[in-house]
Amino acid sequence: MADIFRFKQFSVDQSGCAMKINTDGVLLGALAQGENPQSILDIGTGTGVIALMLAQRFTDAQIDAVEIDAAAAETAGNNFKNSSFTDHLTVSPIGFENYFEGHPEKKYDLIISNPPFHINSLESPKAKKTLAKHADGDFFEALVKYIAEHLTENGLCWLVLPLETSALVKILGQQYYLHLQKTISIHSFEESLPHREIVCFGSNEILEEKSKLVIYEAVNKYSEEYKKLLQPYFIAF
Repeated sequence: MADIFRFKQFSVDQSGCAMKINTDGVLLGALAQGENPQSILDIGTGTGVIALMLAQRFTDAQIDAVEIDAAAAETAGNNFKNSSFTDHLTVSPIGFENYFEGHPEKKYDLIISNPPFHINSLESPKAKKTLAKHADGDFFEALVKYIAEHLTENGLCWLVLPLETSALVKILGQQYYLHLQKTISIHSFEESLPHREIVCFGSNEILEEKSKLVIYEAVNKYSEEYKKLLQPYFIAF
């Protein structure tokens, strides 16, 4: 994969990141919604691609990003500086727990995260061990707890998760009084089983909305729904 990924309104250098731009991240960036959010937090920003997509869409918002991997945080910071949205973007090279503990009163209208869960796909045993420490049950409980504490009254949280993890996070959400508002199941093909869920939580209790998104209509042919969703961002669409 090329180190520079060019979008319509920005470019992302991913050379300093172990976790490259992937379908999960861009789908989350495109699907996450909020009612005119003024403050957004991207937890585990990686290359910064989700934060940049949100900056393109929510032009009035201030977007903070946190990234525990120092090299990735530096890469994201450079990507922010090289974009036309630089004045609206900040990155902190820190884990989300330390970030929230350092900003106990800070609240956000929108919190986004594509958390680490591709542990077995990493080649380095050391990298596997490091990421595993941040992707177990305790990690997700801490994530949900801090999100619940730092959402504004009408704020929303959007996460992209594998199915097993999504089931756990839904239970944790109930424990911390976060109400499941949307579940979008992600399918490679119309007939295939879902492999990811994008979930939205909020403080307000409403009827959960369920939907489905199919990425491919045939082998190597993206669905019209997928192309329409990413059209504002991808040059190819």
